[in-house]
Amino acid sequence: MTQHPFRLNTIATLFALGAPGMAAAAAPETPADAPLADVVVISGSRVARSSFDLPAAIDVLDAASIRDGQLRVNASEALSAVPGLVAQNRQNYAQDLQISSRGFGARSAFGVRGVRLIADGIPATMPDGQGQAATFNLDMAERIEVLRGPFSAIYGNHSGGTVQLFTRDGQGRPSVEGTFIGGSAGTRKADVNAQGETSGIGYVIDTSRFETDGERAHSAATRDQGFAKLTMAPTSTSKLTLTASALSQDDTQDPLGVTWATYQRDPRAGETDASDTQNPKRTIADRYNTRKSIDHKQIGAAVEQRLGDDRVRAMVYGGKRQVIQYQAFSKFVQTPASQSGGVVDFDRDFYGADINWLSVRNLAGGKLSTTIGIDYGRSTDQRQGYENFISNQFGLQGKLRRDESNTVSSVDPYVQAEWQGGAWVLSAGLRHSRMKVSVDDRFVTNGNDSGGVNFRHTTPVLAALYKISPTVNAYASAARGFEAPTLNELFYSGAGAGFNFALKPATSTHVETGVKAYLGSNTRINAAVFQVKTSDELVVDIAGGGRTSYRNASETLRRGAEVSLDSNFGAGFSGRLAMTALNATYEQGFGNVTAGSRLPGVPKANLFGELAWKSSDDGFGAALETIASGKVYADDANADIAAPGYAIVNARFQAKQALGGWRFKQFVRLNNLSDRRYVGSVIVGDANKRFYEAALQRNWLAGVSAQYVF
Repeated sequence: MTQHPFRLNTIATLFALGAPGMAAAAAPETPADAPLADVVVISGSRVARSSFDLPAAIDVLDAASIRDGQLRVNASEALSAVPGLVAQNRQNYAQDLQISSRGFGARSAFGVRGVRLIADGIPATMPDGQGQAATFNLDMAERIEVLRGPFSAIYGNHSGGTVQLFTRDGQGRPSVEGTFIGGSAGTRKADVNAQGETSGIGYVIDTSRFETDGERAHSAATRDQGFAKLTMAPTSTSKLTLTASALSQDDTQDPLGVTWATYQRDPRAGETDASDTQNPKRTIADRYNTRKSIDHKQIGAAVEQRLGDDRVRAMVYGGKRQVIQYQAFSKFVQTPASQSGGVVDFDRDFYGADINWLSVRNLAGGKLSTTIGIDYGRSTDQRQGYENFISNQFGLQGKLRRDESNTVSSVDPYVQAEWQGGAWVLSAGLRHSRMKVSVDDRFVTNGNDSGGVNFRHTTPVLAALYKISPTVNAYASAARGFEAPTLNELFYSGAGAGFNFALKPATSTHVETGVKAYLGSNTRINAAVFQVKTSDELVVDIAGGGRTSYRNASETLRRGAEVSLDSNFGAGFSGRLAMTALNATYEQGFGNVTAGSRLPGVPKANLFGELAWKSSDDGFGAALETIASGKVYADDANADIAAPGYAIVNARFQAKQALGGWRFKQFVRLNNLSDRRYVGSVIVGDANKRFYEAALQRNWLAGVSAQYVF
């Protein structure tokens, strides 16, 4: 199939043709042609605020957008509808999603960096800035808030954007629900949950198993998740929330990336190993049996006490994460950097707390809300590395090559203030971040890597919103951002051995201005333009075989615009449009990278469009979706073949019925209707040029659920 770049005018054409266009995210019980209601958010201000009156770019995905007609395994299923955000499913459950916000996080070889993840107020991002979206429980999600731009900096280190998941509270009559979903590539998922409220205690319990044979070679996965939540009111002015969650993935296969030649030949194939003289057709992933096992458990508690208009909130959490990963190399074959071997084995204990006090006072004819708090986090890893072979057989844990303890701690005091008076909303915030990394090396035959490094930065945020009219708000905001290297980014020093303690944090200056407006009662538009200047940008130095080292680069510049439009058309029709244009470049050259080169992993434009319909009794619904993206470079110098742009169209159909205490739902989803071949994500800077990870071609899902309300 001929590949070609996907350009911004193609996006405009798709929208003009009305193939999936604008959208609404109304809850199932709300008629599709009802007036749009404003959304209350927590992100940014840390207290309940109208999103329309918040001087920041923020979008909210409700429960219907997250759960209805979706597999509910990858947050990218819903996040694709948010402007400014790129959420890519790598089709690789060993490495999790690739999420970037305005270009922050695009360099990540695995997991999420540069974007802060939070679930029910508890960080899903570790103290060093590394996060895992797989820990999100989407089955019980009530909403996801996505905050972008300067206001994100109030969350501290690695806050190029913030994604917050909120799960539902148990309430009302008890109910039990079971769901089964099946689809292409041996995809199947079973979920059982119960919820309700008894004697003032709300409860939610959920357990699920997801399995897939994998669309790509060597990409099978099994994921078990569990979640429990209790909510209660010890007094009439307080609330206590307890949560517990677990994620388990045993021997999740890692298909790795492939070269452009292999992708063109067969996007589902794995890369073969030319050095494998005994079996030249065997893939690298099969030869080394690349895989990862994950066991993640955590608990949290939050208590909120209202004192008149004031409020005190305290949150504590703790957990354990165990990972064993088999990578695509064995031992030190060429460079000392490989001395830790091809098997990573670590046990992590982590815990933290956030305590804050909100004071509300009348001031100068308006209301002043001030939040003062402190955020603390700590993680300790017992980390070993082993050779990935025994007696010339790969994929087996061999000799010990690494043995150390890694400790990361962060302490962040912060203060935020918001004044509302007349037509004005003025906001300011200040956060001081301190991150400490220490290493105790117990395997010293290859040199003692013990040591440590401290990072600190003060992050200011300023914003103002002016209410031009009851239906039009304009705002401007600015902030200084801070992004310290994660623990994994410090592990290796280019082609040499040892920790890269010389890495510096990236600092950035963000500015944004935007407009929020209602066009009548059924249409809302949000638009923003922004600029981000970054110094000491963290970039990939050398990547290969699952191991990546980093370096500081030159200054970078991001300039862009975002538009989102929601509308209810009447007669049951609704729509959503989310468009982003982003020019992200290196302003200064370094190495073989010239000034003006584009940041890898960042498309110049992307679009989501949806046209939906549901019957007046909410018994039937259907929708068409468009997802489109510009081309993406995989290397800093833009010298290798860019992953071409693409546009795909998806369709979904759903139905629901009620019979006595029973509630039934069914859905069918058809993705990539035109069977488009395209690269879903890239591995930035791979030394072997195995950059490309193919997305799914035409595929289907079908699901049924039954709920009984007692």
